[in-house]
Amino acid sequence: MKDYLVLRVIAKMMIAFMLLFAFYVQFHGDFGPGGGFQAGVIAAAAIVFYAIIYGLPAARAVVPDRLVETMIALGVLLYAGVGVAGLLLGGNYLDYFVLHANPVEGQHRGIFWVEAGVLITVAGVMLKIFYMFAAKADNTEDGA
Repeated sequence: MKDYLVLRVIAKMMIAFMLLFAFYVQFHGDFGPGGGFQAGVIAAAAIVFYAIIYGLPAARAVVPDRLVETMIALGVLLYAGVGVAGLLLGGNYLDYFVLHANPVEGQHRGIFWVEAGVLITVAGVMLKIFYMFAAKADNTEDGA
């Protein structure tokens, strides 16, 4: 797609808005529909779109495999860490109210960090799946 200058410029602008929308969905999840899963899929879709327009090697340069794998582990650790923090502070696993002196503030903090963990994990898993399938498609096109 090197010859399509207008498409490449429009894609760069759209990707920025896609990522912005992913963060909107993430932060709006406390008050309405949305949250970590939807935001993670939207963020991953922005990178997939980048790969379609600029090519898989360019996408892997922007978001390398090592980062994707780290995102998967980090998101799960963040999610589980919130649960362990609840245990250590005297509550049950994923009891958010113990995360702050004010139980309502504790609920907000807990939900925020759990949803952030979900966003990071889902985006990482979606990108990992895409990279695996896209690499397989590249190998079959080369005659392998």
